[in-house]
Amino acid sequence: MVDVPFNETAARKEALKASVAVGLAVAAYGVSFGALAVASGLTVWQACVLSLVMFSGGSQFALIGVIAAGGVAAGPAAIAGATLLGLRNGLYAIRVSPIVGPGFAKRVVAGHLTIDESTAVATAQAVPSAQRVGFWATGIIIYVGWNLMTLVGALLGNLLGDVSAFGLDAAAAAAFLGLVWPRLQSLQPVAVAVGAAVVAVVLIPLVPPGVPVLGAALVGVVAGLAAARRGRP
Repeated sequence: MVDVPFNETAARKEALKASVAVGLAVAAYGVSFGALAVASGLTVWQACVLSLVMFSGGSQFALIGVIAAGGVAAGPAAIAGATLLGLRNGLYAIRVSPIVGPGFAKRVVAGHLTIDESTAVATAQAVPSAQRVGFWATGIIIYVGWNLMTLVGALLGNLLGDVSAFGLDAAAAAAFLGLVWPRLQSLQPVAVAVGAAVVAVVLIPLVPPGVPVLGAALVGVVAGLAAARRGRP
């Protein structure tokens, strides 16, 4: 048996703790999606299939938002908006590909679990083994939890009333802030964070909801690629 260095073991435990914290906070928000999906005209099974297959909160909310506003006639616009938001996961895949490693089947599964949260937790870890734990644990926890909570929200439907009153969206945002904050210890990550925030704020009044997240993600991707070309981590 090969002994794993204590610091690496500790890093894995910290990654798992972060995965659980972020995963539970975000998964709980699935109740909102389930309830809003039914209120927008979807059936319970349609809402659940959407979460199982699409599994991208921003894209899912964009889709049901457009459908709620325009009914079936808004289908093309809803699909276009959801697709645009889903493109950011393709950008994340560039970053997490080295973390996932080789293997076709593994990459197929990882592709479905590559979302904001799994990418954020993975890239926040200092060592490769902890990055892998962060990616897989976060992705699996959110996938299972999000789909279960979608079912709960869809079944309860209108009984929940205004789901935003429960503050689940704030819980997800707070989890993200807690994840990012420890990384802001030097000028470069602070500059990237500020730049991403500015881009998102500027885009909010100009583009559909959710697209500002894509713009902010692009800032981070560009900064990461630039740092990699200079040989920085």
